[in-house]
Amino acid sequence: MESPDTLRRETGVGSQIMAAMSYLGILALVPLVVDGRDPYVGFHARQGLILWIWEVLAVFSLAIPVIGKLFFQTSSLICFILSVVGLLSVLLGRAWKLPVVGNLATKL
Repeated sequence: MESPDTLRRETGVGSQIMAAMSYLGILALVPLVVDGRDPYVGFHARQGLILWIWEVLAVFSLAIPVIGKLFFQTSSLICFILSVVGLLSVLLGRAWKLPVVGNLATKL
């Protein structure tokens, strides 16, 4: 697989839209299934999938008294920020490896 620094998309609005969908929660599954073989889209789809899994786990953590609510709030803020950074990356046509998420995504 190519290095994230070398992945760039100069053309293809469809690929850019698919990559952007990767950072919109459960919609990360759509680019992964439809266009996952494209290295650019696949890179963003895997990162978006990790973010979505993290969000789902954060919701389940609400069942834990006190700590669950704190974990949920912190995770929601972090996931939101990382999703915005991911969308910005797509808009700029780049493939920025998000902290922690990027390392997990490469293992998918």
